[in-house]
Amino acid sequence: MFGGLIGTLRDRQPLVYSITNYVTVNDCANAILAIGGAPIMSDEISEAGEIAGNASAVVINIGTLNERTVEAMLAAGVSANKKGIPVILDPVGVGATKYRTAVTKILLDKVKFAVIRGNVSEISAIYGGKSTNKGVDAASVDIMDINDIAEMAKKLSKDTGAVIAVSGKVDVIADKDTAYAVYNGSYYMSRITGSGCMLSCVLGAFCGAVDSYLEASVCAVAAMGIAGEMAEKKMEGTGSFRMHMIDGLSNMCENVFNEGHRIEKL
Repeated sequence: MFGGLIGTLRDRQPLVYSITNYVTVNDCANAILAIGGAPIMSDEISEAGEIAGNASAVVINIGTLNERTVEAMLAAGVSANKKGIPVILDPVGVGATKYRTAVTKILLDKVKFAVIRGNVSEISAIYGGKSTNKGVDAASVDIMDINDIAEMAKKLSKDTGAVIAVSGKVDVIADKDTAYAVYNGSYYMSRITGSGCMLSCVLGAFCGAVDSYLEASVCAVAAMGIAGEMAEKKMEGTGSFRMHMIDGLSNMCENVFNEGHRIEKL
């Protein structure tokens, strides 16, 4: 079901416009290229709307925030929405500071997102501020089981209209009706800077090529996890792990995916 989406992506070569964390921008661009997309990276306000309007997907990552880039994010998101282009949000550190939380709220109010991807704490912070239901206490995040996470993701998807992708030991991807768990991945993905940022850009590539954002998101998360597993087998250290993970994305195909994925419908 999911493996065939990789061929679709490589055939369509989606243009992915990313306003992302400047710590990881090079890795993000290479990840998009490796999976079969075409990256463009810019946070200049005067061209953000124009680029977004010509892209296949837009990725907004708030990892290294400043007032100038926030304006570019809004311009890109609004422009993409007008043309029906999917926008992916990576709300890095939301809930950690008042500024990040306020910026995320503004983005959610003004931009319709196709996918929101974050870790459990980040998604919980958005859920607590966005849902009409009671939010998840920060202290309870660490004890949430997979079914709790799936339920939270479904409710947040209903509130926002976005597919919710929750990264963790087990990744959970859900829309308002359906949730999947992905068991692929490597411990070392948490030991390098940028694996999450790269995943958000890979999500952008899949969403720019595939009509179902839920299926695109499940495939993207599993493909990234499989690439991490492939990298772990070849690594000499965390530096070579990063390199081999990008190699894994570049070598991803339907057969590799189908043999390696561990996806469960919840």
